[in-house]
Amino acid sequence: MTDLAWVDLLDPDRTQLEAAAPTGVHPAVLDRLAADPPHADDPRPRLEPHGHYLYGVFVVPVLIPGEREVLYQEIDVVATLNRLLTVRKTPPGHNPPEFDAVRAAAASAGASPGMSLYLLVDEVAERYLSLIDAFDERVDDLEDNVGSWPATEVRDRISQLRHDMLHVRRVLAPTRDASRAILDDRCELDGPAELFPRDVEVHFADAYDKLLRATDGLDLARDLLAGVRDYHQAQVANDQNEVMKRLTVVASVLLLPTFIVGLYGQNLKGIPELGFRYGYLWSWTLIVLTTVGQLIYFRRKRWI
Repeated sequence: MTDLAWVDLLDPDRTQLEAAAPTGVHPAVLDRLAADPPHADDPRPRLEPHGHYLYGVFVVPVLIPGEREVLYQEIDVVATLNRLLTVRKTPPGHNPPEFDAVRAAAASAGASPGMSLYLLVDEVAERYLSLIDAFDERVDDLEDNVGSWPATEVRDRISQLRHDMLHVRRVLAPTRDASRAILDDRCELDGPAELFPRDVEVHFADAYDKLLRATDGLDLARDLLAGVRDYHQAQVANDQNEVMKRLTVVASVLLLPTFIVGLYGQNLKGIPELGFRYGYLWSWTLIVLTTVGQLIYFRRKRWI
């Protein structure tokens, strides 16, 4: 199948795209292929049939080793019956997406453009699964240390994880839908020949299943993170209750001495203790005894 090819370009300019793209590609598609990776919002993964060619966008999230940041790598594709063009875009300050092993496997097998596109989508699905596994590890690490880490760090990590999961979900769901469109024959080209014959559609079903597992795994990770967040909030509330309990104990301990001082501070005739020789000592003894009694009581109640 020497007439079939997978052409891969890294950050090409408009001239390179016009030379590599199939004839008849709309200028708007070429503009999109040549656009820089940063956008006001991340591109939405999709597959769109345009007559004799198929245009698609895939976004691959990658967890940077040693960091908590999720990097989003964009890959644009144009597929025809005899050529698959992929355009990889380098995120600012990071490495571009690499699919050398996938291209080598497609070349060694003499894969058609439709099968080559499956191999690419399958690799994207595998990377989603790997990312979900990384999320699970981060949630487990957070759950193991939620009681020992500072509250600010726990909140920061929960917020970062939640933000990453929501962002990944926004690109994972359209990727899954794009794979489903191939199974439903909604992404075929015009003409009698098929870009995705039955055997290729069967393989796309495997990729679709992987994306479904990634979606389910992401939902499970979000549920686990919600459980950690609820536990942390309960822990914070419990700590606040302990603080309030101690403040209440302090106020209660000071209540009786304040009452005693207020009682003997009336300076009225008829108070028996006013004539005591040791009235001052008696007042202090009463204060100390009532205070100690309260402390013993609160201690037995485990309030202090």
